[in-house]
Amino acid sequence: MEMNEIKTAQAPAAIGPYSQAIKAGGFLYTSGQIPLDPVSGAVTPGDITVQARQVLNNLQAVLRAGGSSLSDVVKTTVFITDMNNFARFNEIYAGFFTAPYPARSCVEVSRLPKDVLLEIEAVAVVK
Repeated sequence: MEMNEIKTAQAPAAIGPYSQAIKAGGFLYTSGQIPLDPVSGAVTPGDITVQARQVLNNLQAVLRAGGSSLSDVVKTTVFITDMNNFARFNEIYAGFFTAPYPARSCVEVSRLPKDVLLEIEAVAVVK
């Protein structure tokens, strides 16, 4: 199976030995996106709603670079550092996706890179 690395300057560069996304078998598999500004590489300051918007904008940029979009996402995995932020996160998430919504898992974790509040990875169909 052919695999292609996806890279875009419209989303933060990888901060480790991984790709922003890999296209394989008609799907796009994104790495987890965190709320980094794609230009400065700095963490976007703010609460869960501000950071969620940045994460979803970054995810959207990676999907676009791979020939996909948020409407093509079939599964997301959300890592969040405080489930008390779940409802506020859902409000932002619902503004980026439309029905039928992707399948999703959401897991509370003790810590994420750069001490951000959330991270999201996705699997999308490539048209």
